[in-house]
Amino acid sequence: MFEIPKLKHTDSGNFFLMAGPCAIEGEEMALQIAERLVTITDKLEIPLIFKGSYRKANRSRLDSFTGIGDEKALRILQKVSQTFDIPTVTDIHESNEAAMAAEYVDVLQIPAFLCRQTDLLVAAAKTSKVVNIKKGQFLSGEAMRFAVDKVREFGNDKVILTDRGNSFGYSDMVVDFRNLPEMQTNGVPVVMDVTHSLQQPNQSSGVTGGKPALIETIAKAAIAVGADGLFIETHPQPSIAKSDGANMLPLDQLEGMLQKLVRIRQAIR
Repeated sequence: MFEIPKLKHTDSGNFFLMAGPCAIEGEEMALQIAERLVTITDKLEIPLIFKGSYRKANRSRLDSFTGIGDEKALRILQKVSQTFDIPTVTDIHESNEAAMAAEYVDVLQIPAFLCRQTDLLVAAAKTSKVVNIKKGQFLSGEAMRFAVDKVREFGNDKVILTDRGNSFGYSDMVVDFRNLPEMQTNGVPVVMDVTHSLQQPNQSSGVTGGKPALIETIAKAAIAVGADGLFIETHPQPSIAKSDGANMLPLDQLEGMLQKLVRIRQAIR
């Protein structure tokens, strides 16, 4: 895998972890979660990239929480990185956000709904940051080679692909684990977005649902089939999280699950 600044434990043989809250709700919350994540991943020697969205642009309802302010949230991500000496990742939604976010984070994430947006991919590539492209739930793993090519054609080989399942009907997601090895044929690290794969969008209430009880199941299967990394949104109290609480993992359940996943990783190596 290419070098990511501040990424630790890269010689441990473990999968890497992108984890954190769905959205940056405030500095105290972000630092609290990051501190716990660092403690756990240092203990288990798991490379960690802290995740947090500085703004949520794709919401079901107009009155949904979108953020605390772009610059304020980005500065919090920067403080997390500086405080704990870890890399950070956030998602961008428009081309003009790429250069701005790149000033604060190490990895730029392209949301699943936008993975075919050429201008957005090119803008991210031009920053020379690592670009994590989420596979659209409307695409096959094989089709993601075109997204990888768009970034590489602008001289950036630092690409990660992340799967979050495929749409099944109107309100459920289903994971086809064949997509993981298929995307690995592009010569890039491949991640399973465990928590978003368990979303249940398009609910009549306008609030996305989820099946968090299956997070460990999806994570175990992903590691067993050879995923290079996992993406897990976590929060001390998902029930009061301002975004995507219905499918987040309670923070106090993370360590026990990761211990099991490390054993699976060791078994298949």
